Amino acid sequence: MEQVRVLHVLEGMRKGGAEAMVMNLYRNIDRSKVQFDFMVHTTDHCAYDDEIVALGGRIFRVPLYNVVNHVAYKRAWDHFLKNNNDCKVVHGHMTSLASIYLKIANQYGLTTIAHSHNTGAIRDLKRFILDIWKIPLKHVADELFACSLTAGEWVYGKKHCEKPNFFVLNNGIETEKFAYNPTVGEQKRKELDLENKFVIGHIGRFAPQKNHGFLIDIFKKIHDQNRDAVLLLIGEGELRGKTEDKVKALGLESSVVFAGVRSDISDLLCAMDVFLFPSLYEGLGIVLIEAQANGLHCITSDVVPQESNVTNLIEYISLNKPSSYWAEKVLSLASGYERKDMQEEIKQAGFDIKEVAKWMEEFYLRSNEVDC
Repeated sequence: MEQVRVLHVLEGMRKGGAEAMVMNLYRNIDRSKVQFDFMVHTTDHCAYDDEIVALGGRIFRVPLYNVVNHVAYKRAWDHFLKNNNDCKVVHGHMTSLASIYLKIANQYGLTTIAHSHNTGAIRDLKRFILDIWKIPLKHVADELFACSLTAGEWVYGKKHCEKPNFFVLNNGIETEKFAYNPTVGEQKRKELDLENKFVIGHIGRFAPQKNHGFLIDIFKKIHDQNRDAVLLLIGEGELRGKTEDKVKALGLESSVVFAGVRSDISDLLCAMDVFLFPSLYEGLGIVLIEAQANGLHCITSDVVPQESNVTNLIEYISLNKPSSYWAEKVLSLASGYERKDMQEEIKQAGFDIKEVAKWMEEFYLRSNEVDC
């Protein structure tokens, strides 16, 4: 059987939710049958680039889209697809632009997949323009994917999520890797000087969506009542400096750890006592699946899709509730609780990456057979 090459389209292969999902698939798919390539919209060298090349993938680049370069953007895609005829499937994770590049891919007879990873966006003029391009997507793509039903309805509309070409693809994780290990947790606490602390964790890019300002407000209320509380922030992004300024203004420098981008997420989860996630919107929140696999109690905003709740470890709270209310919910867990092995629950809920990758592999292969 001929190897099928799939082109994944993203802004850049940084450490974000959609990127992590694709890489989890890539590591676990049978690469003798299906190989991934990547089209990115940046000239930056990103976190996953070296691993992609090591796994046999190729990284291609087109300009970041704006209204001024609309024609040049389409021309770049047309030139690429005309000169790279080993690509069989185009899997688009940038839904705001997908109606442009997937339409061109259709003209070359390729299988096209649109994949929704979110349920909202920060509103501005750029977003308004991109939302216009999103409208025809449900009629352009051959297949419509989403990380949750909510994420699908947000991009494609409820009616199209009832059609046979719509699929929810669970954001699978390496279940065994994320199982709680108290020894590892203690080692990480020692490494980060968090011994005998009440560790509240958050993983996410410093971007408006993740609501770091409110997160710091919540932590301030927690810290006022529990001086042993520490906030562990994992990630990078354009709002990190602003967040650091707020932490300093509130006198919390010694109680907030900015850990940056990390490759040891599963170990760091073992060092946490509570996972706090007050996002303004999420397609699913893959870190919530990882946190639950680790046996962590999660306090999250109620705008996060309910599909993320695959154990009894998540509590959803309205963003309309004050920071003091959120703080009380977190503080109620300060006395500790039993961290259980949640591997079986995660697998039964359909979030084991081996099963997800096998399904996706077969889907790609079937799509290629139909095209042939």
